[in-house]
Amino acid sequence: MNFFSYILVYRRFLLVVFTLLILLPLPLILRTKEAECAYILFVVAIFWLTEALPLSVTALLPGLMFPMFGIIPSKKVASAYFKDFHLLLIGVICLATSTEKWNLHKRIALRMVTMVGVNPAWLTLGFMSSTAFLSMWLSNTSTAAMVMPIVEAVAQQIISAEAEVEATQMTYISGSTNYGLETDENVNGHETSERKEKTKPVPGYGNDAGKISSKMEIEKNSGTGNKYRTKKDHMMCKLMCLCIAYSSTIGGLTTITGTSTNLIFAEHFNTRYPDCHCINFGSWFLMSFPAAIIILLLSWIWLQWLFLGFNFKEMARCGKTATAKQKACAEVIKQQYQKLGPIRYQEIVTLVLFIVMALLWFSRDPGFMPGWSVLFSEYPGFATDSTVALLVGLLFFLIPAKRLTKTIPTGETVASDYSPLITWKEFQSFMPWDIAILVGGGFALADGCEESGLSKWIGNKLSPLGSLPVWLIILISSLLVTSLTEVASNPATITLLLPILSPLAEAIQVNPLYILLPSTLCTSFAFLLPVANPPNAIVFSYGHLKVTDMVKAGLGVNIVGVAVVMLGMFTWIVPMFDLHTYPSWAPAVSNETIP
Repeated sequence: MNFFSYILVYRRFLLVVFTLLILLPLPLILRTKEAECAYILFVVAIFWLTEALPLSVTALLPGLMFPMFGIIPSKKVASAYFKDFHLLLIGVICLATSTEKWNLHKRIALRMVTMVGVNPAWLTLGFMSSTAFLSMWLSNTSTAAMVMPIVEAVAQQIISAEAEVEATQMTYISGSTNYGLETDENVNGHETSERKEKTKPVPGYGNDAGKISSKMEIEKNSGTGNKYRTKKDHMMCKLMCLCIAYSSTIGGLTTITGTSTNLIFAEHFNTRYPDCHCINFGSWFLMSFPAAIIILLLSWIWLQWLFLGFNFKEMARCGKTATAKQKACAEVIKQQYQKLGPIRYQEIVTLVLFIVMALLWFSRDPGFMPGWSVLFSEYPGFATDSTVALLVGLLFFLIPAKRLTKTIPTGETVASDYSPLITWKEFQSFMPWDIAILVGGGFALADGCEESGLSKWIGNKLSPLGSLPVWLIILISSLLVTSLTEVASNPATITLLLPILSPLAEAIQVNPLYILLPSTLCTSFAFLLPVANPPNAIVFSYGHLKVTDMVKAGLGVNIVGVAVVMLGMFTWIVPMFDLHTYPSWAPAVSNETIP
């Protein structure tokens, strides 16, 4: 028993050692550059899938192993770790830092929710829409982490309101008053000391929304030990949690900067096919926005039906007399919005810069008309989306946010300096350096596969797949990616598969976008497990869900996602990129056999 406990404790160390040793005969026996690169690829893939080492640490292995095996010199492999992608990421993170620092994201989310009303079904759609919109510009993880406390507060207020209505009815019948049933958590926007004593945080909840009223605490501890009054209340909490998790992922599909997998694809594609200028912010948005809208609406219908049933009569009541719980729900959203106060100068500047960045992205090279990039026609292709992101990102460090004052010896307070919208320290706390290194490792791995000839060898071996119908190849690759991304991180999955899928498309003489686009979109469909992606883990930590709930709901959303992507690939996306034609910018693959 002692022996097995030691193995369990040091399992990651043993996995690293045995993986390196067991696969070592591959380069020692075959002694070709392709075999040596395959050894490195297998090692990195196993470490990424098992997370025996941190993902970003594993991403550094190509920088160590390629020079050792004589595949790529150290100077050249090092240059793969910082590319155009990283400049784009820096600009986007500057925007995200300012948005979250000045609470603009909360104002946008709450405002969008108030626009749809307080009917439960429409309220859920409102939360999904606002979450998806924020996820287009912020990271999926930070979006879910920001919206969930608001959703939790609303859910608890609805449950509290129902309990109060029932108690009021009982009081009316019995002729007595129960003063212990209070639903208002705040008085004039401030929590009373009495309420703070009675209210206790639920384990796993955030500080903003992890508090429930004393009434709920009484109900939780009386008899059943259950914190939900009815099964319907529990179902509603499950529904709201999953809506936030899934919509934060779906929203990230719509823009190149919305999620790291889109950025990884764009950089890989533009590096491998430099003569193709068809992938930019505008073209990606036009391609993915309809798909995201359809997936969002179908997911809403599926989740609503699965947990609460889809009552068309109840939905049609929107705008009519609101029930007690709907009024309570509207009240808590109103209170949350009022806490933000009037919009501030810093929020206005951040919003203006956000709009400017989006407009410059869309108008750079929209495709259907000349963009502002024609102003630099002397240097075609020099200005990219990262140029825009960096330009606007630097303004966040320059534009004043508030004045800094100091007291001089005479006792007078004078302005001494100003504080910009964001500081470097704040930027550093938001910058996902692990993702930056992970993506760099993927680029290095792709360069190694190309330099060693492994990509060409894989392409020739996969060429027999050309006999299959194109739709079947796309479906198989999409399902493969969707399955793999449930157990491996999304960036690791796409980074691993892009160097394999690109030569596959070239080998069967199919437009590479036909296979790469659906595979990239499907990489984000990690809906089944709490560990599949960070938004899932965040909502799961609130304690309303079981793993079986997420699997059951996520399976339906996965099916919807793959089906909509397949629909898009054979309808509106085809004319956008002329997918039925093998393009001139893709290499012509010869059928020679590589030993």
